Amino acid sequence: MPPSLPAPADMQRALALLHAGQLVGLPTETVYGLAADGLNPFALRQIFAAKGRPVDHPLILHLGDAAWLPRFAEPDPRADALAEAFWPGPLTLVMRRLPGVPDEVTGGRETVALRVPAHPVARALLWAYGRPLAAPSANRFGRVSPTTAAHVREELPGVFVLDGGPSEVGVESTIVDLSGPVPALLRPGAVSAEAIAALIGPLGSSQTVAPGTLPGHYAPRTALRLSHSPDADAEAARAQGLTVAILRAGEPQDHARRLYAELRRLDAEGVDLLLAEPSADGALGAAINDRLTRAAYGAKEPR
Repeated sequence: MPPSLPAPADMQRALALLHAGQLVGLPTETVYGLAADGLNPFALRQIFAAKGRPVDHPLILHLGDAAWLPRFAEPDPRADALAEAFWPGPLTLVMRRLPGVPDEVTGGRETVALRVPAHPVARALLWAYGRPLAAPSANRFGRVSPTTAAHVREELPGVFVLDGGPSEVGVESTIVDLSGPVPALLRPGAVSAEAIAALIGPLGSSQTVAPGTLPGHYAPRTALRLSHSPDADAEAARAQGLTVAILRAGEPQDHARRLYAELRRLDAEGVDLLLAEPSADGALGAAINDRLTRAAYGAKEPR
């Protein structure tokens, strides 16, 4: 059954924009997405233009229900098992695509990334629209992902945003590659590799290109370094004349939920260097450390 609809006026405006091939800021449980009609090449090109995203970097198609899956990907019992266990939720499946999926979604590849989001506003919009939505994170390409409507408005002025409150998970979905005979983890997230392997067997490696997996991604404008001893490293940096802010770790669920908001807040302080304390172990800890490693790779050096 479709979920409850958000405010009718906001829903109607979002639907009108999507039907016109325009963009909508969309809340999901992971991060806010920049949504467009996932089957409209013109609309999809608006995503790449707004984000400054390379056109060969694939997008994720968001579906209203797992029952939509056979319309866009070849049958795979592993996908059925994972969808039954984790959809709606923060898990993306990369599968062999069917005809009709635009090249703008896949970056010209023969695979397509798909998921069913759990956020009630996202699901309501998908059910009302009746077609999949492509929705990468609603930020400039490679920068810190947004987890509130305000973040989207700051980063992409002029884009209409459906406000669904702060994102509950706070980091992007787990991505699993099912396009080959051996499944592979492409990006860690809230759904653990262990939970996936328990359903479909051991995970191998893959060279498949997936969203959000470039070496430099999620980067603030300020230089960022990972540090297991942030106080000592901050003291050493200050002795060199640098101004420093520290992003503290904590319980992984809370750490993930506040990660991007804290990165954005500290990035705005105008310091020379951000020191980020790695997270604890576990699925979300691995996801946080993955994002911080990519952010540190993509951030500039301190002045």
